[in-house]
Amino acid sequence: MSKSAYDIILRPIITEASTDAVTLNKYTFEVDRRANKVEIREAVETIFNVRVVKVNTLWRRGKPRRRGRSTGRTPDRKKAIVTLIAGDRIEVFNNP
Repeated sequence: MSKSAYDIILRPIITEASTDAVTLNKYTFEVDRRANKVEIREAVETIFNVRVVKVNTLWRRGKPRRRGRSTGRTPDRKKAIVTLIAGDRIEVFNNP
């Protein structure tokens, strides 16, 4: 069963650090935890019509949370930092 590109790329991550990385042509997304680098590359190229040079992935462990006496954790997340070829841009991020 193949996944849709929109099932792989969940949302852009817009923080101060990721906004600064846009000047280096690097864009950060939250992705499906089961997606690999090849699937992420194809999904970004399909959705945004750009060419991807490199994909770096990393895991963000969930943080511990308390609700009264019970404890739990927020879900683990997977991030992808996608480097585009020079000249390509993604307009979702407010590029300078």
